[in-house]
Amino acid sequence: MSRVRDVPVYAQREDEVTARLYNLWRRAKLHFPCPIRFPLPDYPGMVMILEEREWVCANERQNDLPVLAWVEFEDRGRDALHKPVRCKLNHYHFAASKMRARTLELMEETLDRYLHDG
Repeated sequence: MSRVRDVPVYAQREDEVTARLYNLWRRAKLHFPCPIRFPLPDYPGMVMILEEREWVCANERQNDLPVLAWVEFEDRGRDALHKPVRCKLNHYHFAASKMRARTLELMEETLDRYLHDG
């Protein structure tokens, strides 16, 4: 079930995530049950919620209202694990784009730590 399906999208853009981050997410899904949820320390009240088919940056102080969501990953038939993965990036807030890069950095750091600390 999609966490963002019924929430109006402010804007949708084409996006691309690094192969390293995408592969970390895939590995994490093998080791931890979805949804994988963790706080974003640089953004008080914000959490990352990683589902089977989407990544959602949400405001947990507003009942997990999405701020950003990476959806529609173009990973069918993916045979080059070193190449970035295209997707759609949904914005649910006018200032969400300012959080995009750092949110992905925090996600990568957290997944890396989870997978190494087990």
